[in-house]
Amino acid sequence: MDFVFLFIGAGNMATAIIKGLVGNRIVDSYKICVCDLDSSKTDSLATQIGVNVLPSVQEIAENSKIIVLAVKPQNYGEVLEQVKEKISMDKVVVSIAAGISIDYIRNQLGINCPVVRVMPNTPLLLGKGATALCPSENVTAGDFAVVRSMFALGGTAEIVEEKHMNSIIAVNGSSPAYIYMFAKAVVEYAKSQGIDENTALKLFCATLEGSAAMLLNSGDDPDTLIGKVCSKGGTTIEAVNKLNESKFCETIIEAMNACTTRAEELGK
Repeated sequence: MDFVFLFIGAGNMATAIIKGLVGNRIVDSYKICVCDLDSSKTDSLATQIGVNVLPSVQEIAENSKIIVLAVKPQNYGEVLEQVKEKISMDKVVVSIAAGISIDYIRNQLGINCPVVRVMPNTPLLLGKGATALCPSENVTAGDFAVVRSMFALGGTAEIVEEKHMNSIIAVNGSSPAYIYMFAKAVVEYAKSQGIDENTALKLFCATLEGSAAMLLNSGDDPDTLIGKVCSKGGTTIEAVNKLNESKFCETIIEAMNACTTRAEELGK
């Protein structure tokens, strides 16, 4: 590839994507430019991976092809204003912020450039990510293949219609936090019973992996799988009944609705 990848923002997600690009040999490190107000982040990437550091967002390299906006939604207006003079129709803008629409990016830039709206999650850091992508109508198949590979090589990458991009945040973007809360509760219970914390965590994480595999590969839906674990009069059914009494599923759905509502509030 002759063109350059430009990352505006060098936080955890940008770092994960950059490591994936270089580690999977999609692009050489010297063809990646990074800009962030926090010089310690960019210096770290330069030292560890060998990327180029730009002093400001205005210093966009002329041959940059894919520009990844990895800043907070609240900072999008400012950043887009700073780079608008440098954006042309031959560049692809990749946005990983919650609630920021394709139309907003184009309107702020004053050009209908190709845009890919993306919602990744933090397990991307370990190559186990789950990413939703939505390309604008004028992203070429070749360019989209490159963008998708940025995330697919670090996990699962699925295409989602833009009308669902705010809702999908609750499904894959924010859901690791729900799972961590579940893990915390399980481990706390184990500790209260005198079980070693690390032993409990390992067993529970293996259970998560196995349960995910069952959901994907067994051919059974969640209700059927629940039924297969719950023997009449057994132990699991007692736990499931208690969760149902506490409206476990309804609470999760309410939490996901709150997540989507916040995305709409942040949305532009």
